[in-house]
Amino acid sequence: MPPRRTPTARQERLGIELRKMREAAGLKATEAASLLGVNSVQISQIESGIAGVSEERLRRLAAHYACADEDLIAALVTMATGRANGWWEEYRGTLPHPFLDLSELEHHASLRWDVDFLHVPGLLQTAEYARALFSYVNPQFSGEEIQRWVDHRMKRRVIVEHPQPIPYEAVIHEAALRIKVVDEAGMRAQLAHILGLSESDHVTVRVIPFAVNGFAGAGSAMVYAGGPVPQLDTVVRDTPHGTVFVDAAAQLSHFRTLFRRVEEVAFEPERSREFIHRLAKEL
Repeated sequence: MPPRRTPTARQERLGIELRKMREAAGLKATEAASLLGVNSVQISQIESGIAGVSEERLRRLAAHYACADEDLIAALVTMATGRANGWWEEYRGTLPHPFLDLSELEHHASLRWDVDFLHVPGLLQTAEYARALFSYVNPQFSGEEIQRWVDHRMKRRVIVEHPQPIPYEAVIHEAALRIKVVDEAGMRAQLAHILGLSESDHVTVRVIPFAVNGFAGAGSAMVYAGGPVPQLDTVVRDTPHGTVFVDAAAQLSHFRTLFRRVEEVAFEPERSREFIHRLAKEL
């Protein structure tokens, strides 16, 4: 099989985890290559996500690296062998790669946390709200192109709206709920949509009010997706240089701590619903 030209974030993550495993064992790429009967270039391609790896070879590597975490190994095998095309593939070539990578990440996630300060989190957005955001940021796009972006965002909501949803928690600052991305009627519809979802057992929405004193966490915006095992959790952040997928253990621990800190200063779910309901009535 020829090397991939553009590996997905999931394929890259598999390679990253295999490299971490090898480095933890104190082995060089040449030693891993010798075990599989290949050259070090092929090991480099596997570890960069450019080349795939079979279950048999993956398990041989894990054994050679003295990895005894069976849950992690099983999760990596699933990443290596699960080649089912998801719904997001219909957008390949027409939407940026990070959009598709995020869709795939969400599809395989065990849980999802969002923290946002300026906009309603994507999974909670109405089509009208999402269209307004995309149109403002991409004024050069045609209506048809914008609609494709909106359709993709609406399909992403499947992870919290289908019959077997994953646990979802969102912490939203009051600013995000007050900024009128759309007109008043559209904002009332957006707030009503959040309220409706927040009534679901698997959805928890908390609001951080302006009135909180000493809050300096406005830089803590994040998308946190839980993996099948904690080592495979991922944080997604938008930066001035593009979308970044964070996977280092120390960074994941840092963002888990940040999430709990912003959660602590937010209203409890019931009070948050009352707050959102009051905002909707004010519009």
